[in-house]
Amino acid sequence: MAQTKMGARNPLTEAAVGFALGTVAGCILGATEDPLDKTLSMMTEAGSLRPVIEEIEKVGPLGLGTLIGASALTTATTSAVAGVILAAVAASMFVATRSCTASHSNSGGLWASAGLAGAFGTTLSGATLGLAVEWIVMKYGMMGLLWALSIFTLSKPPLHFVLKLLWKQSEACCTLGSTDWVREREQIESTESQQRQRVAVQIEQKILTLENGSDTSGNEDRTTWDTERRQREEIERKKVKAAEAEMEQRTLQEWINTVVVKHVDFLAFSGIPMTIVAIVTSGFGIFGYGGHQSVFIVLLALVIVMAYFLIKSSDFKFWMLVGCMGMLATFVIAMLTLHAGQMVVTTAMKMHATGQKPSREDVRTRMNQGSSLEALKAAFFVAKLCQLALGAAVGGPLVRQAAGEVKVIAGAALVALGLLVGVEVLAPALGKGGQSGALLGVVGAAGVSVGAASAVAGRWSSWQGTLGTVAGLVIGALAMGKWHVVNIGLQVPVAYVFAMTNPF
Repeated sequence: MAQTKMGARNPLTEAAVGFALGTVAGCILGATEDPLDKTLSMMTEAGSLRPVIEEIEKVGPLGLGTLIGASALTTATTSAVAGVILAAVAASMFVATRSCTASHSNSGGLWASAGLAGAFGTTLSGATLGLAVEWIVMKYGMMGLLWALSIFTLSKPPLHFVLKLLWKQSEACCTLGSTDWVREREQIESTESQQRQRVAVQIEQKILTLENGSDTSGNEDRTTWDTERRQREEIERKKVKAAEAEMEQRTLQEWINTVVVKHVDFLAFSGIPMTIVAIVTSGFGIFGYGGHQSVFIVLLALVIVMAYFLIKSSDFKFWMLVGCMGMLATFVIAMLTLHAGQMVVTTAMKMHATGQKPSREDVRTRMNQGSSLEALKAAFFVAKLCQLALGAAVGGPLVRQAAGEVKVIAGAALVALGLLVGVEVLAPALGKGGQSGALLGVVGAAGVSVGAASAVAGRWSSWQGTLGTVAGLVIGALAMGKWHVVNIGLQVPVAYVFAMTNPF
């Protein structure tokens, strides 16, 4: 999928079209900000935060940060991969049944069915995982979350094998398209053979007529030969069209297979590094060293060693890149969690210096509350960035695959808007955890639109088109996102980087 420039137009036209496309993608990204903020506010209320505060004594601030961070990132990545796999299944079935008319790559039905399946799958799986995490924390606390995260991570490699086996079986079941091509080819060859036989008989009859000297059908022969010529040309046209369509179907199916294999690998292995970090830091916290300086050193060494071996791999893959980034994000969340508690201690020391003497119990309570609040906020933001990035990693390649930039940008934006409205309506039934997970899925759908717009920005033939697209994306996101400059300022570059990445 080499990146190519789009057809050259007038620079002002490119700037106007790019601005419009960028604005659509930016607006849907900004539209997710307010619902996400409301959900985070509900999650950080005193009642919702209490189970987390009570558990920080067991695993320590570092363990709490890594556990919540790893769980949030696991939810985001799993829901994103579930959406991609469902989209690939829908696209594969669409291609296998040959529902496309003129061209598979330009078929609106193909991309519409795949997009709807992917967005629905991401949102539904995000809501399910969010509900599961909330239920586990409320019922079993952080230790229950640690066990659930560990079991889920250990189950991923066997799940990887099962998913690949099921995909191979589905490929075997989807041979209908191949048999259709064989049947159509045989039919064309049969028609061509009959036409040749008919022409041969006509030629023999003409020769016999000439030998007998009784040829009086000159005009009729001319009409007959013209008819046969047109039929022969029609047969050749059908042969060429069938060959091109078959090649296009096979190419698209191969690309879908590649996408599925890469994302199944990503699902199975990308979460292992951050889960190891969470297990190690939680283990130190259980033994009473959750905030000790030695744990920070061990955590930093663990992150560096695992990142080194992953990056130095001779067969570096996309899941390794995302695994390193997830592990680093988990480390940052742990540092922010620890720092929030230390800030409370610093404030207490300043109060003590001015004559105020807060009780040790009050300081500890505020430390636990500050650490828990920071852990949830940081984990939620990082999960949002992760979901947006993974969505952009799908939208960018789709545009480069010639799926149609308008279809991808506008289609993904409309789907995300519909899901956003649906989540708002179903919010009471989803609960805090389910709503947060579902909204992360909506961010993934919006990320497809943003990634597609980012890819379009790099494919214009003039710099005016590129600037227009980027300006529309940023302005739309800021305007709809109520001018959250820091949030949008971090999200747009991340989406651009992943949109330009080719994970396939």
